[in-house]
Amino acid sequence: MLYLSNCIVLAHGDGDGVCSASLLLTYLRDKCNTRVFFTHPVGLIGDLRETTKPGDNVFIVDIAIDEIMANELVKTLEEYSRQGLVVYIDHHPLPEGFEPPRGIEWVHNTCCSASELTYRYLYEKGLSNEYGRVGLYGAISDYLDETPWVKEELWRWDKRMIYLEAGVLSQGLEGSRRDHEFKRTVVEYLSKNALPSQYQELVARSIKQAEIDENMRIWVKNNLKIHGKIAYVINPPGSIGRAANYARIYGGVEVGLAIEERRDLYVISLRGSGKHDLNTILRKLSRKLGIHGGGHPFAAGARLPRSLFYLFLVELNKMLGED
Repeated sequence: MLYLSNCIVLAHGDGDGVCSASLLLTYLRDKCNTRVFFTHPVGLIGDLRETTKPGDNVFIVDIAIDEIMANELVKTLEEYSRQGLVVYIDHHPLPEGFEPPRGIEWVHNTCCSASELTYRYLYEKGLSNEYGRVGLYGAISDYLDETPWVKEELWRWDKRMIYLEAGVLSQGLEGSRRDHEFKRTVVEYLSKNALPSQYQELVARSIKQAEIDENMRIWVKNNLKIHGKIAYVINPPGSIGRAANYARIYGGVEVGLAIEERRDLYVISLRGSGKHDLNTILRKLSRKLGIHGGGHPFAAGARLPRSLFYLFLVELNKMLGED
């Protein structure tokens, strides 16, 4: 790759996204002036236009394609590709009938984590295999640690150490949520292949998050509501992803939901038992109700107006019965 003047990395803010961004920063450091920003499927187009200028080289990692905004995103990325390099690396299932943008470098596979895809993509371009453990941290953070690459790569390291480091990282990031400035420092730190357990602020946030999660587990058990095949909680005092999973477990149902209220908007995390493909169901609901939704078969998310929540529950239950 030739020297690139400006490179912008747009990543998801969880462990998988942060590790992917750090791998890219490692590779790009001596090739271009690189800046890292965090985004999500619904906000991607807006953040892309806000953080970049014509001619910038854009790297997008671990961001699912939103059902409603897919066509606009394709046009936007094709527009960017006419003036600079565009690389899109992701592992989320795609909308039905989706055609990747022309003119960009498209790296997509649902086989594994975005971190694994990013590491393998960069390793072929010369990234040192010493950074394989950063890819492992991201894969473990995203519960995608049973792939052939992960199993093989773990033999190059002490397995117990890798899981310790991945736990510190994922917990510390969960305790940072929208603190994007801190997450950027973590990306920079990991790009030097330094150990998460040696970053004292990350360790402190990890320990605090463990306490929060344990208290939240009990809170979910005592505050969940049941609606058909769904158990849900609103505004849990901790991670909505983990709260959704606890709601499913303690509710004894097929799907757990946890909702975070943001004024008139509900941000929802869903966790399934494995019986249903939540991504497919949510993408159907997205088209039917005009909401944002999608993710993975066992773990997905949605954003919708608060006024549509009851209808969302009814339709989701209906689809769970049909699936």
